[in-house]
Amino acid sequence: MMYESFKLFAGVLSNRTRFDIVMLLMKKEMSVLELCSESGYEQSRVSHNLRCLLNCGFVDVEQQGRRRVYSLNHEMKDLISGMENHIQLYEVRLRKCDILREEGITSIRVER
Repeated sequence: MMYESFKLFAGVLSNRTRFDIVMLLMKKEMSVLELCSESGYEQSRVSHNLRCLLNCGFVDVEQQGRRRVYSLNHEMKDLISGMENHIQLYEVRLRKCDILREEGITSIRVER
């Protein structure tokens, strides 16, 4: 059960569009149009993935006049910050792992 739950949770962030949205919302709250402008993604793509992030509870939304402004919830901000710290600690070792390389996992380029 725990594996399946972890896989579900990690699956939300393994999608590149959702990951990019989360990383943008780490910096500041944004509207859909701001997210589109910053990410370069089309509005339908951003809206679709925001709906997933909202449904999963990763993101909050606030109505500000005619605009809906999205923010990453505090728990997710803390989790992402913690993950960033751990990634810095383990990234070199992860990239050197032959087993991960054989599985094709280390072929993914890390962007900073």
